[in-house]
Amino acid sequence: MTPKSMQRRLTAWWVLIGLLTLLNFSAYFSDSDTPNDVLYRYESAIFGFLFYMVILGVVLFIASGLDRREAFALRRPRSWGVAVGLAVLLVFAMLIVAAALEPVLHAGEAQGLDPTGWEPDRALALLLNTIVVALVGPIVEELTFRGIGFFLLAQFGQVAAISVTAIAFALTHGILEGLPIFFIIGTALAVVRARTNSIYPPILMHAGFNGIGVIAGVFN
Repeated sequence: MTPKSMQRRLTAWWVLIGLLTLLNFSAYFSDSDTPNDVLYRYESAIFGFLFYMVILGVVLFIASGLDRREAFALRRPRSWGVAVGLAVLLVFAMLIVAAALEPVLHAGEAQGLDPTGWEPDRALALLLNTIVVALVGPIVEELTFRGIGFFLLAQFGQVAAISVTAIAFALTHGILEGLPIFFIIGTALAVVRARTNSIYPPILMHAGFNGIGVIAGVFN
């Protein structure tokens, strides 16, 4: 791949990051309040799924013509034992940090994705939203940040790839209170991506973190 091609792809990636940041912060600063039962609504699951499919389409377009195994790190970790151990350790660390910062920053409350307890008559809607939040979202976001984003930024060094993707990850969530915690989470995911040379451990970490968050909200 030529330097010009790499630069064009990186520019396109930055445009995507900029648009997502602008869109999410616009919603954050708007006057409308996020419903407190967002994960119990069918329209949330439908909109979320379609939104992630659009992002995935753009990401695949940016990576068109590349070896996707390389561009997205779609390969086995160097060691599954090390990868799983590191992933589990960092997921618990992320949960502890998030829990410690929540009373101060209220990032989870601002995001509005905590379920409002258990509502059995709306269980199907919750299940669909959980699939989007804990499976579809993590896969698409990891391909976007620790996949093609990490690949394009690796030309500037591994530290740059880790830190810049973490910053981009935090910004695109569009939650002012959540910037510190999302940066920490993004850094942890990128470190695992770098250490294992694979996208699969970060996907599992991200899915586990989000899934535990939903379950904790239901039974809180």
